[in-house]
Amino acid sequence: MKMRGSLLLILATFLFVGCGGDKDKGDSSGILNLVATTGQVGDMLMNIGGERVRVTSLMGPGIDPHLYKASAGDVERLRRADAIFYNGHHLEAKMGEVIGEMGSRKPTLALTESLPEARLLSPNDYEGLYDPHIWFDLDLRSRTVDAVVALLGEFDPEHRDEFDSRARIYKARMGELQAYALEQFARIPKQQRVLITAHDAFNYLGRAYGLEVRGLQGISTASEAGTGDVQDLATFITERRIPALFVESSVSPRAIEAVRAAVQARGFDVQVGGEIFSDALGDKGSPAGTYLGMFRHNVDTIVSSLLGEMSHDQQ
Repeated sequence: MKMRGSLLLILATFLFVGCGGDKDKGDSSGILNLVATTGQVGDMLMNIGGERVRVTSLMGPGIDPHLYKASAGDVERLRRADAIFYNGHHLEAKMGEVIGEMGSRKPTLALTESLPEARLLSPNDYEGLYDPHIWFDLDLRSRTVDAVVALLGEFDPEHRDEFDSRARIYKARMGELQAYALEQFARIPKQQRVLITAHDAFNYLGRAYGLEVRGLQGISTASEAGTGDVQDLATFITERRIPALFVESSVSPRAIEAVRAAVQARGFDVQVGGEIFSDALGDKGSPAGTYLGMFRHNVDTIVSSLLGEMSHDQQ
């Protein structure tokens, strides 16, 4: 089955290259056909493009972009797209070759590459690469909007003003959420302002809002945590008396459950503070099904858990 799937992907890629792959900009109605890799990217396109775009996001709720491989159907969606938008900086690691090939045929934008390198984090254990999880800093995310507007405006200059207007509204909403996040995180005593999760996806959140961040795995979920990592983190939690740690919607909870068990073995009962969203949005139609809704859910869950204000549903 694996070989059959690989052959289908190769065939689809071959057809894309052989047939040219490009199409006229927009369909007969003038609507732009855009493909995004992640839900976060797709949500931004819908907010800026409005009724002038049709957006397909390849990775849905609960999908881990670090491990995601393009299917033959994905290659066909990419082939038919007017433009492709992705996060970049190795988030979509296993799609790199396919995206690179498509980029030689049609407009392709990596949102993170529109940011100045001085604003990006480059952890020592990430092989000299930049941390791609920039959506956890609302100010950084807001700075990627202009690149999207510019590309959409090239395709559809008659509606550039509409894209600009929608972008301003979207940025204003991010600014309001930024103020809310700063206010909420400031409620947590500094000693308790520690965020512990399965993988190191929240360093931008930590830098922007004054949190100490500890992830059991590295920046990418492709790395694995060993027994020593679990024990070291359990010791840290016990010594600091951290009240809660968090599971992620796109990462198996087993590693976090192992840490909690190790903490309990040391005589301290740390709580699982609820599920937060790292690399994927929530279900469509749910409060966390949009980027801003997901961000606010995370803020509320982290703050209430670290302050011991969790409701029964969160525990």
